[in-house]
Amino acid sequence: MALLDLLEVSKAYESQQILKQIDFFVEKGDRICIIGKNGGGKSTLMKIVNGTLDFEDGRRIIRKNVKVEMLNQAPVFEKDISVKEAIEEELSELKNAKLEYDNILLRLENDFENSELLKKQEQLTNFLDTHNAWNLDDKIERVLQQFQLKEYENRPVTMLSGGEQRRVTLAGLILKKPDILLLDEPTNHLDVYMVEFLEEMLLKEKFTLVFISHDRYFIDNIATKTVEIDDCELRTFKGGYEDYLRAKEALMMSLAKTHETLLKHLKTEEAWLRRGVKARLKRNEGRKERVFQLRENAKKNPTLIYQMKLELEREQKNFNQDRSINRQKMLFEMYDIHKKLGTKELITSFSGRVLQNDRIAIVGKNGAGKSTLLKIFLEELKVDSGSFKKGEFKVGYFDQQRTSLDESKNITQIFCPNGGDRVDVRGRNMHVFGYLKNFLFPKEYLNKKVGLLSGGEKSRVALALLFTKEIDCLILDEPTNDLDIPTINILEEYIQSFQGAVVFVSHDRYFVDKIAQKLYIFKGNGKIEESYQTYSEYLEIEKELKELESFTSKEEKTKTKVITNRTIKLSYKEKQEYETLPIEIEKLETEIEELQKCLQNPECYQKIGLAELSKQLEEKEAQLEPLIESFLELEEKVELISTL
Repeated sequence: MALLDLLEVSKAYESQQILKQIDFFVEKGDRICIIGKNGGGKSTLMKIVNGTLDFEDGRRIIRKNVKVEMLNQAPVFEKDISVKEAIEEELSELKNAKLEYDNILLRLENDFENSELLKKQEQLTNFLDTHNAWNLDDKIERVLQQFQLKEYENRPVTMLSGGEQRRVTLAGLILKKPDILLLDEPTNHLDVYMVEFLEEMLLKEKFTLVFISHDRYFIDNIATKTVEIDDCELRTFKGGYEDYLRAKEALMMSLAKTHETLLKHLKTEEAWLRRGVKARLKRNEGRKERVFQLRENAKKNPTLIYQMKLELEREQKNFNQDRSINRQKMLFEMYDIHKKLGTKELITSFSGRVLQNDRIAIVGKNGAGKSTLLKIFLEELKVDSGSFKKGEFKVGYFDQQRTSLDESKNITQIFCPNGGDRVDVRGRNMHVFGYLKNFLFPKEYLNKKVGLLSGGEKSRVALALLFTKEIDCLILDEPTNDLDIPTINILEEYIQSFQGAVVFVSHDRYFVDKIAQKLYIFKGNGKIEESYQTYSEYLEIEKELKELESFTSKEEKTKTKVITNRTIKLSYKEKQEYETLPIEIEKLETEIEELQKCLQNPECYQKIGLAELSKQLEEKEAQLEPLIESFLELEEKVELISTL
């Protein structure tokens, strides 16, 4: 049963239709990603789901007692409230429920048969279980650490940056765990380690989630469904971003086949229309109308198919073209450079070169010094010591604040400052609309003031302007923030065809993997590591090393404990479990595998029912995890005893 339904909902702003008779359902356990072009209706849909935006037609149906909460792009806090207090305030209902539960336990000690108290205890237990709210203080501490808010916990929230304030709000929401959580671009202003923590929380705590994101790895890791908004309508695809691409390609092929059949049918009907006489035409006005409708459909379908094809090609085709040039021009050269801000060591003894063809991603935790290195490249900051040399060449810079844009001007004035409607694009003279349609701007936007555009639209203007310049090196600071996925695909295409160096800061793992040939990894404490791995490979190896380190540390502690107690041995019960647990685990794994196969087979899941199958699978997986943990603990104990 759905927690929330939107049925035949329509929404328009003045004369512009945004959503047209759409149906949208959120069931318990769904993690739905909404994708589509900027301005296409993603945020509108989220606000309607949240219940904070009215609509013209249709119905919003929500189950009784279901709570929906949304991460605001610009959160508002009380003036003097501290970071920790702001998070705790979000959790006041859960904390009060835990206090009431503890109070009931005390009362039950003297009145253990009180049916009213027992009923209330059961209700509170279910509530606290649902929100996993038994050890909130520990969770608050962990989220403060993981979101890099610990050092600010007693500072007023209003003194933090916009990105840090969003992290405070996000921390409160994921601990609060509403019945339906709505997240609009949750990975903006998070580094990859924060994103990994967020992914872990969302999956482990089994959130019901609706989110908008341009982070394609985040979508792949989190989404159970992908809903695309296109031309005021919704298309739903099962799974994450890669599944969406495959399904979209299949849809495109199906549309192409349907279009081919349509053309054949149209040819037959056109022949009938040419042969028809006036007397017959009067009796066949309905058929004549169908011919005209077929003509319209035939015109529309190729456009739709072409748009899909272009979008897929941008995402899927291999851009690893040979961009070799005759000589490798040196752009930047660094030798043993050092840089401090105050007492904080940001760069220590780093040496490296940036050549004409390089594609370098600067990655690492927030606050590690990535933007400082960009400012050194831009000559806005000087190194404290060491040698930094910059060659003679032109730099194009994209910053998150979009300082290159004059918000009082319209788009045409930005691109044609001397008047007219022509723009020079790296030596090629083009009509301004001919160029801007490549960045998904409709013609009516040409006279729109930049100040009236959304954040994503301003970023598109700034990027389009950047690619008109005659430059040798692109320096980009978080270029994918505020962009939708179609625009990111266009950005990737332009970067790949750019004949020069590209140096960029980004937390978007998919974007980094696709563009970067080399990484500058800020490790903290001023250390920078140069790597030629993909970012995903680096993060995976780093994660494995941390797990190995953690395991080794745990093993050493256990070993020390065993050595101090030489008489340790397996009990009779432990010996029995050591023999029987592998059999139970194997049996459960087989049952889980069979249920997963059934879920992929329509004939199978239609007999049993999707809801029942999902319930069985969830129960089996919940049984399996503690068994595996118990066996691994016994295995470790057996191995340690054998070494004594």
